[in-house]
Order: sequence, then C-alpha cells, then structure tokens
Amino acid sequence: MSIELLSPAGDMEKLKSALLYGADAVYMAGNVFGMRAAATNFTMEQIYEAVRYAHSLGKKIYLTVNTMPHWYEYEMLEKYLDELRDANVDALIVSDLGVFETVRKILPDMEIHVSTQANSVSHASCNVWHKMGAKRIVLARELNFDEIREIRKRISPELELECFIHGSMCISYSGRCLISGNLNARDANRGACSQPCRWNYKMYEIEEEKRPDERMPVIETDQGTFIMASKDMCMIEHIPDLMECGINCFKIEGRMRSAYYTACVTNAYRMAIDSYTADKDNYKYDPLWKRELESVSHRDYSTGFFYDKVNEEANISTGNKNVCEQSYYAIAEGYDAEKGIAYFRQRNKFKVGDKAELLSPGKVGKAFTVTEILDEKGTPIESAPHPGMYVYVKTPFEVKQGDILRSSFM
Repeated sequence: MSIELLSPAGDMEKLKSALLYGADAVYMAGNVFGMRAAATNFTMEQIYEAVRYAHSLGKKIYLTVNTMPHWYEYEMLEKYLDELRDANVDALIVSDLGVFETVRKILPDMEIHVSTQANSVSHASCNVWHKMGAKRIVLARELNFDEIREIRKRISPELELECFIHGSMCISYSGRCLISGNLNARDANRGACSQPCRWNYKMYEIEEEKRPDERMPVIETDQGTFIMASKDMCMIEHIPDLMECGINCFKIEGRMRSAYYTACVTNAYRMAIDSYTADKDNYKYDPLWKRELESVSHRDYSTGFFYDKVNEEANISTGNKNVCEQSYYAIAEGYDAEKGIAYFRQRNKFKVGDKAELLSPGKVGKAFTVTEILDEKGTPIESAPHPGMYVYVKTPFEVKQGDILRSSFM
C-alpha cells in the first residue's frame, strides 16, 4: 500500500518548501473557516495559485474548512464554497455535520475528509461518515495501534484513514478545547486558540478537594512552571509499525511553524518512508533522521498515544527547544558549478568561520565550514548580518535551488 505524506502549509513559501522536500500533499486554509486563524493562510486568489502549482508537480491540495460555524455564518460559508468551485482543490477537510452537508449541496463532487476535530475513535463513527460520503477519516490522536488496526478491519477498504505522526499534541480531546475561550474569549473551536496550555503558570499546590492524596504534577524549570504543556509527537523511530497498521496517510502538524521546520520534518519522514518502502525486510532506522527533527524548534518528544491508552510520557513538556529560526541561515537561489559558489537569500546572521550544513531534499545535512562570503557585487565580506540580503557562499558541495544553509549540529 502506498502511504501519502501530508505536510502543513501556512503560506505559499511553506507550501513550496513542503512539496520540494517530499510531501505528496499539503493541507492549508483560506482566510475563513480554518482551525488556524493565526496562520498567514491563503486568499482565494492564492488558493487557486497553490492548486495550480501543486498539480503541476503531481501533488495534491487539501483545504481545511473545519471550524464549527454558528447559524449566522452559513450564508458566508455557502458563498465561500461557491468561490472554490473552479479551484480544483483535491479535498475539503471538515468536522461539523452542518458544514459537511453544505459542502455536499454546494460542491457535490468534492472529496471530503473528516477532520480530527470530529473525534473519530471507532469503526462505527467511521462507517457513518463513509455512508454520508466521506472519502477519508482523520482519526483522533488518542488512539493506539491496536485500536487503529481494529478500526481498519471493521471499515470498508475504500475508506481511507489518516493519522498525525508528528507535531503538537493538545491537552483536550483531539483539539476540542474550551480553555482558550474561557480565559480570553478566543474560541479554539473556531480557529482562534491562544494556546493557554503553553503558558507559564505560578502554582504552589494543586489538589482536588475530595482527593487530597491525588495531586497533579507541576514541573518547574528555568523556562517556567508547566502543568498543561503536552509533549510533541514524534514517530520517526517507529516507521514499520506505522506502515503496517492500515493507515493511508501520515500527517505532520504545523501550519503555524516556519518553512524551515516544514522542510526538515517533511524531509526526515520522506527518507524514512522511502527507505522502508524500498526494502522493508532489510529496513534499518537511521539515527540521523531523528537528528534532523532535533534541529527544529519543538517541545520534548514522545510517541503520543500510539503505544499506550494513557501515555504518562506524553503529558508534560518542560519547555520549548527553540533552535529553529536561529539555525536557519539562508535558502539557495542559484549555483555556479564552475566556481563552486552558491547564491543564497539570507534568513539569519552568519559569518566566515561558522560551522554550517547544507540540507537538500532526500538527504540529511552535510557539514562544512564557511570559508568565503561575497556580497551581491562579488566583494568579500566577513559576515552576512542583514536578513533578507543576497550573498554568495563558497560550498564544497553542489547546490540546488531550494537547498537550505543552516548552522551545524555536529
């Protein structure tokens, strides 16, 4: 069975990064009705452009329409769906029954995927959605492997299953959270989550009145005090189990993450999936894949609920490992093979003498020392101090457009 790798796209740059580094499809949102209102997202014109670009590469676009609209928003929803009529997106991701039925009415030929927000945890739920016309179910994150295998046995082989395999977890049931709305009137179920489960809290004792001996754990570090910050999911070390459990699509979380994050994470899973597909009997996990995932900003990693119904290890992270943006030096725009010099658009400061790596699609980072930097006029400079400028860098490797220059983690 061919497994689809699905990556997030918060804007056009991230979309191109995901597709260049191995995604088979991307999921994204328009400016309305998406669960990540804080992401840049796409205008209607940009949706059309994104679909044309992805299709030119033989890749797919899935558009999220997965909020829970109130009664007064359905007129706008119908207009929005009508504007999508000729966009040729490959599927819409929905979670609300009313939205599902509206899509069927306005766009009867549209493929529909049921969002993880619908909290599908059983074959019965999956079968009902399928009878209604759903093509794919994005299962709730709270399922373990045994449950996923049983669901696969009890549903139609034509119904596809999708699972998150990497990225942020939520302390509430597959993203249905009321905390943000209660604390600052930003409804998480309508795309406006302020992520209060990531905030720092000052707490001295947590005890439920009738259970004095059952205290909730509070972890305090130099970064703050943590009680609700779940760890990030990371399944790179468990590709065989993922490949053999009946999942059709592996999903990476992160529409609000950077283009660098999208590239690194997509690339690592692409290499692992391709390695297993090529020769599963002799498949061998490469620790360098995990190293790639350590190079991006993330919370402590765990395997979520895949191996345990209630995974203690997934519960509390001790803070972010913010290495992502600081490590992203530049992105390649061109290469002079005769001179061995690459043309880069700078993202962060770097200088002669820095230990660097070149990241290319389908490969792990290759280390070298920056020995020469030239400005756009070809004048040698000691450092590239201004993000956004273009510079030439001498490299010992061939460089292609889209390759990433970053700090070395060796």
